[in-house]
Amino acid sequence: MLLPQHFEQKIGFTTLREQLEANCLSALGRHYVARMEFQTKHEPLLKLLQQADEFAYLLRSGADFPASHYHDAQVHLKRAALPGAYLDVAAFFEVKMSLRTIRQALSFFSDAEPGLYPTLRLLGIGIQVDRNLLAAMDKVVDDDGAVRDDASPLLRQIRQELIARQGQLRRQIAGILRHAKNEGWIPSDSEPTIRGGRLVLPVIAEHKRKVKGLIHDESASGQTVYIEPAEVFELNNDIKDLDNAYHRELIRILTALTDQLRPHIPDLRKAYSYLGLIDFIRAKARLAVTLDCRLPLLHNKPLLKWEKVRHPLLQLAFAQHKRDNGDPREVVPLDLELNHEQRILVISGPNAGGKSVSLKTVGLVQFMLQMGLLIPCADNSEAGVFEDIFLDIGDEQSLENDLSTYSSHLLAMKQFMLLAGKKSLVLIDEFGTGTEPSLGGAIAEAVLDQLNKARVYGVITTHYTNLKNFAERTPHLVNGAMRYDPEKLQPLYRLEVGKPGSSFAIEIARKIGLPKEVVERATQLVGKDKIRYDRLLEGLEKEKTELETRTAEAAKAEKRLKRAAQEYQDLKQHLEDTKLETLRTAKQQAKALLVNTNQQIEATIGEIRRGNAEKETNKAAREKLDNFVKKELQIEPPKPKPTRERAVAGAVQPGDKVALFGQDGHGEVLSVKGQTAEVMFGGMKTLTKLSQLEKLGRAEIREREQAAKSKAGRLGGSGTNGGNSVNITDRMAGFSPTLDLRGERAEDALTKTMSFVDDAVMLGMPEIKFLHGRGNGVLRQVVRDYLRSQRAVASVADEHADRGGDGVTIAVLK
Repeated sequence: MLLPQHFEQKIGFTTLREQLEANCLSALGRHYVARMEFQTKHEPLLKLLQQADEFAYLLRSGADFPASHYHDAQVHLKRAALPGAYLDVAAFFEVKMSLRTIRQALSFFSDAEPGLYPTLRLLGIGIQVDRNLLAAMDKVVDDDGAVRDDASPLLRQIRQELIARQGQLRRQIAGILRHAKNEGWIPSDSEPTIRGGRLVLPVIAEHKRKVKGLIHDESASGQTVYIEPAEVFELNNDIKDLDNAYHRELIRILTALTDQLRPHIPDLRKAYSYLGLIDFIRAKARLAVTLDCRLPLLHNKPLLKWEKVRHPLLQLAFAQHKRDNGDPREVVPLDLELNHEQRILVISGPNAGGKSVSLKTVGLVQFMLQMGLLIPCADNSEAGVFEDIFLDIGDEQSLENDLSTYSSHLLAMKQFMLLAGKKSLVLIDEFGTGTEPSLGGAIAEAVLDQLNKARVYGVITTHYTNLKNFAERTPHLVNGAMRYDPEKLQPLYRLEVGKPGSSFAIEIARKIGLPKEVVERATQLVGKDKIRYDRLLEGLEKEKTELETRTAEAAKAEKRLKRAAQEYQDLKQHLEDTKLETLRTAKQQAKALLVNTNQQIEATIGEIRRGNAEKETNKAAREKLDNFVKKELQIEPPKPKPTRERAVAGAVQPGDKVALFGQDGHGEVLSVKGQTAEVMFGGMKTLTKLSQLEKLGRAEIREREQAAKSKAGRLGGSGTNGGNSVNITDRMAGFSPTLDLRGERAEDALTKTMSFVDDAVMLGMPEIKFLHGRGNGVLRQVVRDYLRSQRAVASVADEHADRGGDGVTIAVLK
């Protein structure tokens, strides 16, 4: 049970419901959002939460899950269920694409690793989409929503005849148009147009008798009449007949396809329910990712054990404010626990300190959870299930029912005491206010005692001292305080459970600047005991703040000390390792040097002995030994290794010689734009990033040229093959991968297309484009029919919608 009746609006859940609707991809998902209900059973709720958690994991992992064509085809299924009815091309397109999405979703979960998406996998049990039905629809309607020309042999034949007759018509009317323009009957910039499905000429009204034919229409000003020349009557009639035949054949095909779909309608209705459910779960998961929500450990009993829980609406508002204004504010999280021993939390503290926000956080987050949504909390949080949530917040006075603010609060308290039980969560804001303080406090204490005896769970905010004292001495109740900086008199928005909080009313009044005598008089009226109590709380708050500051500073100092000690140990170990390695290397070098030195000395002694102590021989032997000592024992500083810096913007200018890192050749910079340069490498222009280039000096250029010449010599010079490669390179440099056919006749366009494709295949182009425009589709059909007949063409498709769509054909070559 939820109280009051407009609970969702009071707690703020309507905003989250709107977020879910916005996250849905279809009306199917939004239908499930509208049907969300408050869950009070553990098992169904756990299943809903696990579904959302698994899909949130799917989104966070970046898995390739289908996210398009979530069409609601229920209306099409209703029409298809009528005998003799048929679906149009647009309806079959939606059915085909949405059924493909359903099959992709089913395949995603069935092909996933075992145990990865257990609850989502179970949703697909019993869902069937016949692949033969999909294949039949795909044979008629392509992925762009257009009818395939080969949907039937007769349709293809009619289409071809229609194209041929339209070509004849355009040729004939072009001749008539040229003659009429030469005679001055038609403006020089006019072109044929369509009126009533017939091709006509715009003729100046005063010359309308000079063009034989049928007048179909005239302009608004009456200065132009649209005449169908008599010479093309028969062709226009033939085209109209062919067009009617085309539509008759298309209706026959669509009727047969609808008859094939009709037996599958019961299975398809289940499939679309599955699609809507997947869309709904995806919307919940997207909201969970946005709010960084988690699945807490769910118990089958009333319980709140939340860590770092955040108010979701504040989180959304702060995120939007940060995007709009760059404000880095973050929601202060709450740590909260309600259990069997500590069922009711009484929160006190100053105004604007966050008491109401804390209470609303509890209500909204618990309601989110029991609506099947993940909640914004830390990973190790726990939660339970309540049968009721009762809320009393704000002003519920009613003129119609003659209720004052306090009367409405008392009516709510009456309902709570009658209906609340041991599985109820009660949330009361500013408990006891609205009437004379002493009486309001007494009634609130009595109500709180009754609720405690009913063993309800709850969160209550108050300023009344008697309620703080009651919570302090009563089992199952606990005080909580919103932290406050008593020096700066600023709220910290942190909840601390275990002690009451002061309202700091006297201190705030003094800081605001009320007259001193007014503040002193208020102090006297309150009484010494109340002032002593508030000052005790204020002192405890100051000591708490100082202790937290010192603890934080000590923790930082300890962290710095540990880091310094670790750095010292790492440095010491590095020095030890370096020392050992240096000694080992030095010993090896000394040993080798000693062997070489002994050999040289022995050789010198041998030469002296063989020379019988002749002066010149001895002198030469000593000089040889001295040179050896100077060469082998001279310690020289290590030379720095030459390094080449990668080019950056400004360091490379047009005309500079550069090379790609790791490549032997070199080229000349033609232009530089930002971090990209246009470079000419051997007659070929290419764009490359500056970070991939190195600037060359003259000496390096000569070395590379000599190396290239020597390599060419080894390969046999630049004979006939070399000349051909230069010719092909020039042709590649001058070849444009786009052919413009707009305005061409079908025959001329086909000739140009054939030559263009041959050149592209010879030059090894990976992809080519044809600009043919939309028009009546003649040029597009001619080009695509030829391309599909060529073995060298791997695929044919439309260009992206932003770059021309079906007015441009892209062909990928093998």
